[in-house]
Amino acid sequence: MTISTPSRAAEQPAAATPSRRKRTFGRDTRAGYAFLAPWLLGFFLLTAGPMVASLYLAFTDYNLFGAPSFVGLDNFRRLLTDPDYLQAWKVTGTYVVLGTPVKLIAALAVAMLLNTRFRGKGFYRSAFYLPSLVGASVSIAIVWKAMFIDKGPVDTIQQFFGAPAGGWVGRPEMTMPMLILLTVWQFGAPMVIFLAGLKQIPVQLYEAAAVDGAGPWRKFTRITIPMLSPVLFFNLLLETIHAFQIFNSAYIISSGTGGPARSTLFYTLYLYFRGFRDFQMGYASAMAWVLVVVIGIVTVIFFRSSRLWVHYSGESR
Repeated sequence: MTISTPSRAAEQPAAATPSRRKRTFGRDTRAGYAFLAPWLLGFFLLTAGPMVASLYLAFTDYNLFGAPSFVGLDNFRRLLTDPDYLQAWKVTGTYVVLGTPVKLIAALAVAMLLNTRFRGKGFYRSAFYLPSLVGASVSIAIVWKAMFIDKGPVDTIQQFFGAPAGGWVGRPEMTMPMLILLTVWQFGAPMVIFLAGLKQIPVQLYEAAAVDGAGPWRKFTRITIPMLSPVLFFNLLLETIHAFQIFNSAYIISSGTGGPARSTLFYTLYLYFRGFRDFQMGYASAMAWVLVVVIGIVTVIFFRSSRLWVHYSGESR
């Protein structure tokens, strides 16, 4: 008696026909677009649409209540002769140039301390990161202002050490240091990114450098900084863009006025004044697009210059 066995061809499933593959691909594509639909709607309705509208309004005279009238490049010409606009760039530029490096230096210094071995390291990591969880919220700005007002905690402490009374709020020469201290205090996010980058540096590099007699400073400049340069570039770019967009803390600390002698008249704050206080939405839209272009130029400069100092693992120089 012979027993028939199924052939090898019968055991294998039949190959999908082109029409079946096409139907499967179409079904998967529709499912993918269905899942993307909420994001796509939000992007086109809440981001792309308003951006296109603001680009049109930048060339119009629009007060939010009547129909916009086309004025060409008049809004951009007014920017060049507006003293408050030039002051806003001066204040914002000072904040970006001074606040961003100080914040990153503090974040890197604390990250290097937390990268060592000691008891309670998890607690300190959480404590240093905690201020970043609240971000640039209104409540934090209110508390910060209360700390630096006349007869506040900071004023009391500085009087104890012989400094003159009066607080920092309302003094044009002290408002910028106060805001820089606020942004430095919130260094938790770049600190965590620096800490993750430090964990990726091979310990063998430091051991080899120690054998060659390298000290802490030489290890830092020849090993830590080059190996950490991609992370440093990322934090520098991100924090610079954030610094250009400061608004909440400047608005709260200046009580919505721009501060004495326009010392806290940041770019976004002046844009808000023009658009929603003076109802010059066309002028404000022009300001917004100038800011977009400036941030874009700064970003391009960062990426071009990164070829000179950013080192990626495995990259030949």
